[in-house]
Amino acid sequence: MDAETFGLLKDQLARYVEERLIPAEDTVEEGDDIPPVIVAEFKEMGLFGLSVPESFGGLGLTMAEEAELVRILCRASITFRSLIGTTVGIGSQGIMIDGTAAQKAEWLPKFATGEAIASFALTEPGAGSDAASLRCLAVRECDHYRINGTKRYITNAPRATVFTLMARTEAGVKGAAGISAFIVPAGSPGISLGKPDRKMGQRGAKTCDVILEDVMVPASSIIGGVPGQGFRTAMKVLDRGRIHIAAVALGMADRLIEMSLNYAMERQQFGQRIGDFQLVQAMLADMEVDRLTTAALLERTAARFDAGQASNRECSVLKLHASEAVGRIADRAVQVHGGAGYMAEYKVERFYRDVRLLRIYEGTSQIQQTIIAKAMMRERV
Repeated sequence: MDAETFGLLKDQLARYVEERLIPAEDTVEEGDDIPPVIVAEFKEMGLFGLSVPESFGGLGLTMAEEAELVRILCRASITFRSLIGTTVGIGSQGIMIDGTAAQKAEWLPKFATGEAIASFALTEPGAGSDAASLRCLAVRECDHYRINGTKRYITNAPRATVFTLMARTEAGVKGAAGISAFIVPAGSPGISLGKPDRKMGQRGAKTCDVILEDVMVPASSIIGGVPGQGFRTAMKVLDRGRIHIAAVALGMADRLIEMSLNYAMERQQFGQRIGDFQLVQAMLADMEVDRLTTAALLERTAARFDAGQASNRECSVLKLHASEAVGRIADRAVQVHGGAGYMAEYKVERFYRDVRLLRIYEGTSQIQQTIIAKAMMRERV
């Protein structure tokens, strides 16, 4: 996409966020769902195809461009971002990165238009941060696999058309080596969904268990056609997803700081604006420092990713910093608002709840710390 067209797309999205999505936030929160008309508008704008190459009908954005749009989108409640998040990111990217030509031809055009919604099924009741310990089992039977297991906290599962699903194809092989990535249509016989999860925040974003009982899929459903490569595919996908999450954090930071600054300049105490008090100014300043350092790190990491230079460690550094920074920003935003910040009528209360998940998915902060430290020690030897 040329620079002029991309600029027009950014302007269009910014107007849409301000005029359409932000006014709809309360409706989504109260109804715990995104209205179908907004889903249709996302499809019409091409937002499901941000990361799909133009040759398959998508917008073909670079990682840096995607991050810019996601930042704009996430000025509104990140529930809206969840609608496209798995299709743009971890749900589709396994096929994008490692899929066969036939797999790409079948699914990428559908993702680009929103005809198909992808979901990423890795986490299990007994396998979260320790993804290599998953127990979902796929047994080869002639030219098919029989899959049994349960996946937990699967984002967009109720909306999904297809799952990128990790399962152990070799029961006797421990750890990552025996895991394969499958493309599993959501309507396959034997798939059922658990009841929708009740979450701390992000109401309207759908997650639930996915239960697989004797689900039969062709052997050709393995991403890339090679068994045992699924964990590697998942890790590649998660590196990219961590950059995406940093952009989510930055968009939320923008909105939180805007709301806090407005409140500090309007709220009167002791005969003056609370923004004139130095301790309130200190909180605002700390918020801005966290925002600007996140923005600089995101720009650098996304550019290096696009150039094929970003490492696993760099993506983890970015995700750790961005998710922790926006958590601090949200906390200070509530503090600036005082008692009002604890009330549901003020949106900082909602953002405070919503932002907490960023430190958990695409790898917890503690997992990022482990990745970073191990990489540092490897380089030291």
